[in-house]
Amino acid sequence: MSKDATPDRSTSGRPMVKAERVHKRFGSVEVLKGIDLEVSSGEVCCVVGPSGSGKSTLLRCVNHLEKINAGRLWVDGELVGYRQRGDKLYEMREREVAEQRRDIGMVFQRFNLFPHMTALENVMEAPVQVKRVPRAEARERAERLLTSVGLADRMLNYPTQLSGGQQQRVAIARALAMEPKLMLFDEPTSALDPELVGEVLDVMRQLAESGMTMIVVTHEMGFAREVGDSLVFMDEGAVVETGAPRDVLADPREERTRAFLSKVL
Repeated sequence: MSKDATPDRSTSGRPMVKAERVHKRFGSVEVLKGIDLEVSSGEVCCVVGPSGSGKSTLLRCVNHLEKINAGRLWVDGELVGYRQRGDKLYEMREREVAEQRRDIGMVFQRFNLFPHMTALENVMEAPVQVKRVPRAEARERAERLLTSVGLADRMLNYPTQLSGGQQQRVAIARALAMEPKLMLFDEPTSALDPELVGEVLDVMRQLAESGMTMIVVTHEMGFAREVGDSLVFMDEGAVVETGAPRDVLADPREERTRAFLSKVL
């Protein structure tokens, strides 16, 4: 991974991400039931659990794609989506929320690339349109990032000319082009054919080694064991167990964690 992907290290000692009693409802269904979570700067936090446990919703709340109903969420010491005056919270304007999101990269299950743009143009687009980076500078950076994810020979290809693994690597480069301080991955390999999973995990492994703070919702237990600094097991909207990945995977404390892992390991 190139030096361009290496974030500035926080020196404040505060967590990069902090969730405090976070609740989220969709109608009458409570999807997150009082989540507490801390992720340090430079940490790789892997989140696992059954479908419907609230993992993806939690990620979407971190960058305010979903509004929380109660609790607090901070990224690098700043409340996400709200300002606090006294003991009251006031929702930010959409423009202010969009400015916060510039610092948070997100990679989804589906690649969401612009089909009418080449890989290079996809990576250049947000810096040019959102950050007003000069096109020549954006192109140079996009070329470096695509090279760093192993796509130096695919820059001028359109998404339909790329494999799923290649498209996901473009999506990672696109997120990194905004120079985020935090990267969120929502099951980034789940839509890929098995033989393409490794190439995406390799890029994520390099990114972790560069010092990027990452929250990764994943079913790839080998990646969590090898790359993760912490493992969070969620079920039914709650954090059931947290710990070092090797410890949780080898000897989970909670019966619910043991039952889940017995089916996936």
